[in-house]
Amino acid sequence: MAEDTETRPASAGAEEREEGEIADDGDGSAAAAAGRVSAHPLENAWTFWFDNPQGKSRAVAWGSTIHPIHTFSTVEDFWSLYNNIHHPSKLNVGADFHCFKDKIEPKWEDPICANGGKWTISCGKGKSDTFWLHTLLALIGEQFDFGDEICGAVVSVRKNHERVAIWTKNAANETAQISIGKQWKEFLDYKDSIGFVVHEDAKRSDKGAKNRYTV
Repeated sequence: MAEDTETRPASAGAEEREEGEIADDGDGSAAAAAGRVSAHPLENAWTFWFDNPQGKSRAVAWGSTIHPIHTFSTVEDFWSLYNNIHHPSKLNVGADFHCFKDKIEPKWEDPICANGGKWTISCGKGKSDTFWLHTLLALIGEQFDFGDEICGAVVSVRKNHERVAIWTKNAANETAQISIGKQWKEFLDYKDSIGFVVHEDAKRSDKGAKNRYTV
């Protein structure tokens, strides 16, 4: 994966920014500087989405609190965004931060996600930052053999743990799902077993769906 997972310091005032908000110095200098650098285009454009935990406390429909932040299509744009938004360990409990291919919404109802499912890795509080970064780099760098089957990824911050998940398009494609799960573990050097849950199974179950696949 990346040779150095350390990131450049966020700009001054980062602690005062609202979660998910991108820094803007107001003078356009950052954008101008970026324009002087030869861009390295990605194979796909990707969109960051943020699910506001405060919004979840209100009686609103599921998914209505998920909002797009920004779409990026170059390596430089990715790092500019990543270094100026809060990392998972800095998010409030209940927050979900998504990175999905452009034009795919991180919702079960999205037509591209509807027949899919997700692989999930769990970790302790404050431990998901590295998993999240390495997952993002694998996704945008097209490191998966069945990358066309991937919709995106999400990191979820909860009271006692954090989770990173990869969403895929076609749960019935066992070969693709197993390949994605195995490669993801290799990229993260993750030794424990992980499970794949089908979205339709999760929607029908009140007690949590059983894993369709395990690697």
